[in-house]
Amino acid sequence: MLGIGAFKQRLPRPEEALPGRDQPLPLHSNQHFVNSHPLKDRFAGFERIRFALGCFWGAERKFWTLPGVYSTSVGYAGGVTPNPTYEEVCSGLTGHTEVVEVVFDPKLVSVAQLLQVFWESHDPTQGMRQGNDTGTQYRSAIHCLTETEYAAAVASRDAYAVQLEAAGYGPITTEIVYPAPEYYYAEDYHQQYLAKNPNGYCGIGGTGVSCPIGLPPAAG
Repeated sequence: MLGIGAFKQRLPRPEEALPGRDQPLPLHSNQHFVNSHPLKDRFAGFERIRFALGCFWGAERKFWTLPGVYSTSVGYAGGVTPNPTYEEVCSGLTGHTEVVEVVFDPKLVSVAQLLQVFWESHDPTQGMRQGNDTGTQYRSAIHCLTETEYAAAVASRDAYAVQLEAAGYGPITTEIVYPAPEYYYAEDYHQQYLAKNPNGYCGIGGTGVSCPIGLPPAAG
């Protein structure tokens, strides 16, 4: 079954990683299947942040449905291999995780709200897996494009860790990275996959633990 091909439980060393290729994979359609907005653009007036929370088919759907989200796409990031294919990522020999890029209007939806959806839509304590999906490509990550996003992501992680610990979960294993690593668009058929295939596989599921929104008041 697609989406459950990865098996390695550790990131490859650079000398182990697949070589990849110099040219990006072709993105034959630059139109979002659901809302017709571009997948790849300069996105003037909008902001972007990238999330990894397991199989990107279901993860992308979590975000394209949100008011204030202008566009979404899926790709690979956080590893070594340039311009990888899905099969290469599934091998565990690229170091990449499956990522959703979220393009949003900050006047309509806040980074804090996007982070709440991220945390509550998966179990961020599972390391190199998400549910039955096992491998490095399913690890949890937030790739930030601004320092503001990074500060918000760290604060939300620390706040959610308290809630998870109280519910009996272990430490959060989510990678929070700024500046964001190179993002490689996935093949066309992965883009908005569950809109194109409504009965397709989706392994995304949260812990049931609510994530607090906003930052605690400053001490002073």
